[in-house]
Amino acid sequence: MFDLMTPFDRRSSDLFRYFDDFGREFTRAAGTEAAPCRTDILDFGDRFELRADMPGFRKEEIHIDIDGDRLTISAEHKEEDRQENETYLRRERRWGSLSRSFDISAVSAQGITAAYENGVLVLDLPKKSAQKPVAQRIEIK
Repeated sequence: MFDLMTPFDRRSSDLFRYFDDFGREFTRAAGTEAAPCRTDILDFGDRFELRADMPGFRKEEIHIDIDGDRLTISAEHKEEDRQENETYLRRERRWGSLSRSFDISAVSAQGITAAYENGVLVLDLPKKSAQKPVAQRIEIK
């Protein structure tokens, strides 16, 4: 059957369609780069749990560093060695590095533990214990 077209519809051969597609691809790529590894942070009362999606990385490629009140998760995935006779028709798997930092000023850094399974990094972040102010009496001299 014939499709109904309004005068404002763009045809597939329209030059401006390419610009529209470019804009969509550009913003989609920019959104991906803004969050290099998607994370969820849960509050369990006495501790936080951070879950970061890091598919394709091996445990040895992931590094977790603490500098003061900043925790940084970084990973580097190097390109696999290509054979000379390999010719790609399409290549979508990526390599490179990523890094993401988090404020851990409310966390007891000494008690942090990490586990990595099925492409998900899970950090257990115990909260700092709340210091109750000590009651005291000051004598007047």
